[in-house]
Amino acid sequence: RQAYEAPTSREQVVGSSRMLKEYECAALEVETKFKVLNLSLAMDGEKNPIESIRTRVKSPDSIIGKLVRLGLPMELESIRKNLSDVAGIRVICSFIEDIYRLEERFLAQEDVVLVTRKDYIKNPKKSGYRSLHLVIETPIYTADGRKDMRVEVQMRTIAMDFWASLEHKLRYKKNLSESTLQRLGAELEKCAEESALLDEKMQRIKNEIELGMTIPGN
Repeated sequence: RQAYEAPTSREQVVGSSRMLKEYECAALEVETKFKVLNLSLAMDGEKNPIESIRTRVKSPDSIIGKLVRLGLPMELESIRKNLSDVAGIRVICSFIEDIYRLEERFLAQEDVVLVTRKDYIKNPKKSGYRSLHLVIETPIYTADGRKDMRVEVQMRTIAMDFWASLEHKLRYKKNLSESTLQRLGAELEKCAEESALLDEKMQRIKNEIELGMTIPGN
């Protein structure tokens, strides 16, 4: 009779569907919070700041790859403790001011705890990448009770998201020569600067329009 073999750590991660479902619940919880914020701002007479919301949960292979790259134990507890981006949500806004207004109201909620904050809008990456990154903890309630889950929130304008999507495609393109990659990377850096200027101009125009609408006779 063949002896039972306990699953390896890798098999545990790959087969951890329950854990991934919990991260899905956490992403859904955060998505709902932003949708409610969007509606509440509209009820207060303000324009809805959110253009779109996307959520995702990393695949087991992606989780394993990150554990290997970081030299971390391939254990479920290691994932919960060390990886903050298993569940992710991306919030796309029209204007930069909307991002910071949403951030303030989102973080003011009692069941949202800020873990880390990285502002790549005011301090862009060398590549030109711009976005506001928040890692937060929020509770979900399962049959086993309350669990505090980490979710990565990325907040961008439409222009920032368009640029990031193209930069992501370039980063993972394997059939281009090194010289071509460098040339396209330099062009993308210029595009990032132009995109940032466009965001600033659009914000100024919006502010002037709203100022003109609120002051009669202007």
